[in-house]
Amino acid sequence: MARRSIKVGIMPLRDIKARTIAIARGKYKPAPDEPKVWFTSLKSLASVLSEDNQALLQAIRDNNPESIAELEKITGRAASNLTRTLHTLELYGLVELRAAPVKGKGGRAPVRPVVLADGVEFQLNF
Repeated sequence: MARRSIKVGIMPLRDIKARTIAIARGKYKPAPDEPKVWFTSLKSLASVLSEDNQALLQAIRDNNPESIAELEKITGRAASNLTRTLHTLELYGLVELRAAPVKGKGGRAPVRPVVLADGVEFQLNF
């Protein structure tokens, strides 16, 4: 399976805001190789990519769970904790939460976590 990395950038919040406004106004067009995800510090990047979260990403990749409930059994982490963490990882493009097929009649479709990236490349601006 081909490895896929996401490219993240780190720059001060004021610069992220100015960049976003310039893009929205059509005054700046990001190059295809520029990061799509930005953090304000190495500390914030490190908290998203903590050892626990790296272990979670590995558990998802290795076990391919069909639902958060299944991931809860695999990891021993509470569903509420997993859901919060997975939403954060999704925000940064590391995970996608997909609706799994519904088995039987009615009911809500379970959410299936899928790892989108195997690594992170980063660009530091200051």
